[in-house]
This record gives sequence, C-alpha cells and structure tokens, in this order.
Amino acid sequence: MTQSMLVCVSHSPIIMIRAKAPREEPEISRLYQQCVAEIERYDPDVVVVFGSDHYSGFHLDMMPSYCIGLQARAEHDVGGFGGNLDVPVQEALRLIESLQRAGFDPAASHGMTVDHAFSQPIHRLLGGLDTRPVIPVFLNAIAPPLPTFARIRELGTAIGLAMAQRGLKTLYLGSGGLSHHPTRYYPLSGTATPEVQAWQMHAELGGSMSREEWFSRLRDMHEEGAAMLVDGRRTRADIKLNPEFDAEFLDMAMNLDFERTRSWEAGNVIETAGIGAMELLAWVAAGEAYKAADGRMPHASLYAPTLEYGIGYGMLCAGGAGP
Repeated sequence: MTQSMLVCVSHSPIIMIRAKAPREEPEISRLYQQCVAEIERYDPDVVVVFGSDHYSGFHLDMMPSYCIGLQARAEHDVGGFGGNLDVPVQEALRLIESLQRAGFDPAASHGMTVDHAFSQPIHRLLGGLDTRPVIPVFLNAIAPPLPTFARIRELGTAIGLAMAQRGLKTLYLGSGGLSHHPTRYYPLSGTATPEVQAWQMHAELGGSMSREEWFSRLRDMHEEGAAMLVDGRRTRADIKLNPEFDAEFLDMAMNLDFERTRSWEAGNVIETAGIGAMELLAWVAAGEAYKAADGRMPHASLYAPTLEYGIGYGMLCAGGAGP
C-alpha cells in the first residue's frame, strides 16, 4: 500500500451561474477550501481525474466506454474553464500498458477535448488546469450503451494498483453526480431535434451548428434553466433529484464499499435518479483506485439536495496527508 488521496465532488454548469445560492453553499465552499488545503499539503506527483463529457469532445460517431488522454484541452464551456491540461504523457502511456497487462483495452486520445466535468473540479481544486500533472480518464455516462458499474469498479482497481506500483503520490479525483437529469440540455440519443441530434452524432461535421453556436446555445439554456430552478418552472421531480438514492450511494462511498453497485442497471439508475446519476461511475472508479492504493476511510463529506444547482450535491475527501 502507498499513500494516496481521494476527492469526489459533484459538478454542474449552473454552480458557476446559479440564480440563487442554496442555503448550503457556505458549507459547500468551506469543504471545498478544506480539500484545496489538504491537496496542497499532500502535494501529489500526479492527479488521475475520472470524468464524463456532454457532447463536447466525445460524440455518437465514436463513443468509447472509457478513454485515457495522452494530451488534453478543455473547452471554455458554461461552468467550465478553457485551456490545456498538463498531461504527463509517459506516465499516461505506462498506465495504458499496465491496464493492457491487466486485461483492459482502454481507448487512447492524443487530442482529448474535455468540458466542465473535468475542468470545473480541476480548476477549483488545483488552482488551474495546468498547475499539476493530470491524467484524464473519460467515462461514458451520457450515451447508452453505457459501461457497467461492475466493469468500472474493476477498471478503477486496476488503475490504483498500476499507480501504486509506480510509487507516485497520486490524487484520485472523481467528478460527477449525484442525482440529476439534464436532458433539457443534453437529450438522450434519439430524442433530440434534428439539429441537436446532428451535433451529438458528428459535432461540427454534422452541419447543423458551429462549436460557437453549440456552446452559446448551452450557455443561454443554462442561464434560463438556473432561473427556472428558482422560480418554480423546474422542480425536483423534473430533474429527478432523489435524496434517498443519494444517501444510499454516499453511504457506500463513505465506507469505500461499492459492492451494491454490481447489480445496478443503467436503465433503473436513470429512471430512479436521472441520467446524471450515471456520472457516479467516476466516483466508483476513483474510489476503487484509491482503495487499491491506500484505503484509509474518508474523513470529510457533505450532501445537499441543491435544487438551485440542478443536482444532488455531494463531496468527500480521504487520505492524503490527513485533515
């Protein structure tokens, strides 16, 4: 076992443009700053970030279950921060080779594009996109067919073992969830208008809109959506905000025991807690990676049913140099 660190945190475009602060926001900010301080004290050699995408860099014409970035840049989308990630390419290659020896065949990208799912927590927790070496691990959590929680648990374990063998101080960062259903902005495949479907399939090559038009559309819709969450036009039911589901999952996460997710099926999860709950694949992967490399129990956590953010908001921190 080697010393590692784990931070899992929800993301949402609306966090950065919320029309009204949820009452829990001061406590959320306090824990965020605690995690920032603990990361600085731990001073990781490398950060492995597990996250999803919202048709910014990955599209239906080629949608891997998981992919490791050898080079990566972040779009300046709503709720996100634009710029290049500092990807240690040789370490990323060694990780891929280790995974291959362990029976995995991850896709690799020499030009990965990520969005707020990666850039929001990286920027806010690390102080910028290129302040520390980051290996981005994309997990498909938006476009069925989706990977299973069982397989992603195994992937996380394999990554944790591989990084531990390298002897590097590693921060595992899981970004996403908890319950939410953002299909207003990112419709399920087959339910979108022709223009949006064309973007989801081929991005600009779909011919329906430019990148500028796509991201402008998203910003306008999220600004409107933030107001709707406050004035009652969008409710907890609309976004499938499910505190009971969230509490069950956070209990697993705080015990680093994700065995119950082995039987979870994507369709049931989406029906119960929204398509956004599939982003918990990132928490599971990060948690299993950390457990394989370290395993000290989380020492700080938070949950808030933040309708104002459009999500069930969760956060936890484990390991590192201690609180």
